[in-house]
Amino acid sequence: MGAVHMDHSRLSTIATAITGPVRRARNWLMGSRGRTTTDASLRQGERPEQLKQENDRLRRELKRLSDFLDTSSDVVWETDDRLTITSSDSELQLPANHIGLKLAEALGVNPLSSQRWMDYLQNLASRRPFRAFELSVRQADGCEAWLEINGNPTFARGRFQGYRGTYRNVTQRKLYEAQIAFLASHDPLTKLANRAQFHDLAARSLVSSGRHDGIAVLCLDLDGFKGVNDTLGHGLGDLLLLSVADRLRSCADPTDVVARLGGDEFAILRADTTGPDDVCRLAERILASISEPYVLDDHRVVIGISIGINVASRSKTKIDSLIKNADVALYQSKADGRGTYRVFHNEMNTRLQERRAIEADLRAALQLRQFELYYQPIVNIASKQIVAFEALLRWNHPQKGVVSPATFIPVAEETGLIVPIGDWVLQQACRDAASWSHHIKVAVNLSPVQFKCGSLEMSVTRALAGASLHGSRLELEITESILLQDEEITRGILNKLRVLGVQIAIDDFGTGYSALSYLRNFPLDKIKIDQSFVQDLNQSASAAAIVKAISELGKALDMTIVAEGVETAEQLTILGDQRCTEAQGYYIARPQPAGKLMQMLNDLSAVA
Repeated sequence: MGAVHMDHSRLSTIATAITGPVRRARNWLMGSRGRTTTDASLRQGERPEQLKQENDRLRRELKRLSDFLDTSSDVVWETDDRLTITSSDSELQLPANHIGLKLAEALGVNPLSSQRWMDYLQNLASRRPFRAFELSVRQADGCEAWLEINGNPTFARGRFQGYRGTYRNVTQRKLYEAQIAFLASHDPLTKLANRAQFHDLAARSLVSSGRHDGIAVLCLDLDGFKGVNDTLGHGLGDLLLLSVADRLRSCADPTDVVARLGGDEFAILRADTTGPDDVCRLAERILASISEPYVLDDHRVVIGISIGINVASRSKTKIDSLIKNADVALYQSKADGRGTYRVFHNEMNTRLQERRAIEADLRAALQLRQFELYYQPIVNIASKQIVAFEALLRWNHPQKGVVSPATFIPVAEETGLIVPIGDWVLQQACRDAASWSHHIKVAVNLSPVQFKCGSLEMSVTRALAGASLHGSRLELEITESILLQDEEITRGILNKLRVLGVQIAIDDFGTGYSALSYLRNFPLDKIKIDQSFVQDLNQSASAAAIVKAISELGKALDMTIVAEGVETAEQLTILGDQRCTEAQGYYIARPQPAGKLMQMLNDLSAVA
């Protein structure tokens, strides 16, 4: 195709602008048969010299017009009064050499099913011009081509002679338009439907009919994808998303719509379902398939997936609630431990609203100074002396009273609010500890989220410096889940904290993996035995044996062993016999606010 693109209307404008003789030349070039007047008759009375000048000018204008048509992508055509093409200067012919109803028949088009075709044929029947009529034709090589046709009716002495016009090949433009339309409705990486397309198809499904009244949406979120993306790079992360998309397609039915909503979020629409059992079977297939290992560029990757399901009646559901409720069920699936699926029910909305209320209140709690630290003493079993206080966070809500940490800590971790809250706890605990006797330490619990945020070392440094507290008086308690994160990064963070003089304790030991490799590979100073073992000391010989084994292990590794949850004198005695170093629990003292610690110290000193 040439570089010049002009439609027939512009061509007519040019022709009109270049004198009467040039218009006659253009008609002659297009094969016009409508000329009834000879040049000689038009030139009667003109002198030979004038006629020669006129002819020279006509040749020049004719050459200009010919050059324009040669460089244009437009192909000129003409028909007779039966709409049969009688002339065309291109090998690209329309089927049946016809521009009317026979053309539709040759293309296999039912014009009654297309408003575009009906308008086009109506123009032909009424002998009116038409513009930019597009149609698809199959070429001799089997490839599809798109043509754009423009036409004007021609008349001689008021009698219809046929149509004259142009057409051009617009296949490349149609391909670009199709590509743009595809990208507007599909994810460019996985080629799945995108969020907008998924929403549109779900809305259409609600107003369509099916064999059953049930419609279902599954919202899916990958578990562990961010870790893969961060450690192995975005390139491998993209390969993982492609593999996940393929597995989801294979799990879904051909009539299901699989979409990528963004990031590692996917969704599936089942527009015709018999009910929850049908969709739960799909969810179980997805859980099994996605959890199978992936081998990507010689890396073995394992991830999981959480699924929220909403099954609803097509006749009783609106699009917003259809998708929103599936998302609520997904949140519940994550809250229940991930790697599973949950089907929406109305009680989930109530819990979600409560969670959002807690989140909103948490955001204001720091500014309104609603948080307070309570302290529970840790004593040396042999000397009965207090060696440390563990800082425990309390939230005094103005309307709800004291909110349990079990209620608000998970929300704070999910929203990331645990990071600024954790900074405040560190700073306040260090300030309080600065007023105690120099031999008493303060222990602060850390969340895995604080480790992931990347600024923990700076937070600890600021807290110690702000309180003028030596690092040796601060203990940081971590859980085994922190050690399960990237081993090299975690070890680096712990070593930097140790440089500050801070001691590291592993909390709730015995309830997780309790791998001995942790004790060997990480810089740890204390092991805190979970209270579930301590509470069973009186009745369970196995619990006593576990406590003894951990105590001996601690001694061999030169680590302090702390028993949590001591509630009776008998438990404390057994712990001493098992060579446990330190203990804490309600038998020793309940947590108290900072203002009551001096009285607690005096009471415990009197007992000792």
